[in-house]
Amino acid sequence: MYSRKNAMENIPEEMTEVWSCTKDDCKGWIRDDFAFETEPVCLLCQSPMIKETRKLPLLVNTNKKQKSLSKGILIDRK
Repeated sequence: MYSRKNAMENIPEEMTEVWSCTKDDCKGWIRDDFAFETEPVCLLCQSPMIKETRKLPLLVNTNKKQKSLSKGILIDRK
């Protein structure tokens, strides 16, 4: 018989470097691989951010030169 309860797929996770907002009431964070700046500021509240690690689902960023790009330049979608 068919069941409505389907087994959840296991998503691989790894320890990932992220930038987290230093402001206590802000929950802003970004993966280091996807940040445009070497020391970003929070996009939500403009506060400084600190580097830390979190266990997150695996994502692959194919653009390794992310931080060398200027803001506002369109990234190729290949």
